[in-house]
Amino acid sequence: MRPLRNPAVQIVAAWLVATWLKLCFATIRWTRENEAVAEAVWDEGGGVLIVFWHSRGAVSMVSWPHERAQPTKGLVSWSRDGEFMVKMVARLGFPAIRGSSAKKGAAEDKGGAAALREILRQLKVGGLALSPDGPRGPVREMGPGTPVMAKLSGRPVLFLGVSCNPSIRLKTWDRYMLPLPFGRGAVVWDIDRYPEGETPEAVAALWQEKLTAVEARADAICGAERL
Repeated sequence: MRPLRNPAVQIVAAWLVATWLKLCFATIRWTRENEAVAEAVWDEGGGVLIVFWHSRGAVSMVSWPHERAQPTKGLVSWSRDGEFMVKMVARLGFPAIRGSSAKKGAAEDKGGAAALREILRQLKVGGLALSPDGPRGPVREMGPGTPVMAKLSGRPVLFLGVSCNPSIRLKTWDRYMLPLPFGRGAVVWDIDRYPEGETPEAVAALWQEKLTAVEARADAICGAERL
């Protein structure tokens, strides 16, 4: 059994990673671009989808100010390793919904209709953060699941690009980014709503470009290598 699938190891590892991230978030010099679109969403309150590519999952949490933004949950996969993520993100103030961004449609992934109902309930009152290319890729590819969630909920979508330099890039399928303290960081936002008359597949292609663009911009601001 992989060590990270042991419940006792998960508890300790979640505490260590969350503590490390808090240290990094506090000591990195952050540049924030186009934050006004996020501020408008925070001021309005209510439901919102927050999307970021899977490789930036750890650093993405710095973007959400709990003291002023609506309560937000993270969408975490049903994989065994997902149990660790549930424990870790909870320590950073993000309860989890178990499910997936669903490559073939929001209701077709593991967790099925029950997960979709919980997602739509959450989007009536607060935020839902997810990675459209998680949990196993292909990297930076968005399926129709995220647009379907936006269409059914009628809520806006915040595109989040986050980067930091220096960082550790794991040898995973997406070269997952872990921050290092006392460096430079960037957070870049964009926003959109589901356009009437478009198919989920067409919207996914459009939003894939938007999300990649804000991530690339964040990398450029802080001088991070584009992998």
